[in-house]
Amino acid sequence: MIKTGYIFEKLLYRALLVSGWKRNVVQANLQYTHPEHSKIIYSNKYKQIIKNLTHHVCDILFNFNLFKKLPHDFSSYPFIQNGITYKLSEGSEPVLKKMREGGIFLTAHYGNYEAIGPWLCRLGIPLKASYIPLKPAWLNRIVENKIRSVDQRNYSVNAKSPREFLRLLDDKNLFCLLMDQDSRIESATTATFLEKQVHVNPLPDFLLKHRPQTPIFICWLEETSSEKILHAIETAPTDNSVNDAFNRWLENRIAENPALWYGWTHRRFYSCNPEMY
Repeated sequence: MIKTGYIFEKLLYRALLVSGWKRNVVQANLQYTHPEHSKIIYSNKYKQIIKNLTHHVCDILFNFNLFKKLPHDFSSYPFIQNGITYKLSEGSEPVLKKMREGGIFLTAHYGNYEAIGPWLCRLGIPLKASYIPLKPAWLNRIVENKIRSVDQRNYSVNAKSPREFLRLLDDKNLFCLLMDQDSRIESATTATFLEKQVHVNPLPDFLLKHRPQTPIFICWLEETSSEKILHAIETAPTDNSVNDAFNRWLENRIAENPALWYGWTHRRFYSCNPEMY
């Protein structure tokens, strides 16, 4: 990271820590899912979550263009850029090749999740990531044109109707959806996550109901000080639902490194247990 980015990261971390940004929400979630832990452990985890989050925010602000310069051809990996080795995990290449034909891509607020988008685009994958436009409008334009744009192609999509989502699949796009947020709409479905009841977005199951042959993919980014490794797997629905497969995958990632899941800063369990917040 360049010097300016390093300084900004340290200042942002200190500002969030001093202000107690999302502290109560994080500790409520940790206490709800891990009631056996002490307040000291909750406090230490909060600090680590904020540290990781500020690092990845600064990665987006100062280093994001590096992901937009990665090779298109699978044969070019491992690829070294600015002292960092970019790799595809073992077994990911055939999955990524299949993703070029479209499907449903599920992911979470885990690690450097935003960096997955430009990397997939550089690999020739027709990504369309669902999002809600930001306000004010000028901020949304920056996100669309500067961050979520690769090779002058914006990969964000603000689809508003079931027909639009189905059209994305019919056009052989890879439709991306963050699936670790609390769904507070009437049609939300119920699932189990971290041994607690949660409400989840019904959209993937709806799409599978109408396009049952659609493949389901999950991706995540593993990082060390010298490597960035892209993981891609294909998963199968259970009883016509992807919820269990996705939640078990995310639970495994959280078990590996709890402080990389930024869903701790969200009111993930609100619709099922609002009084905890």
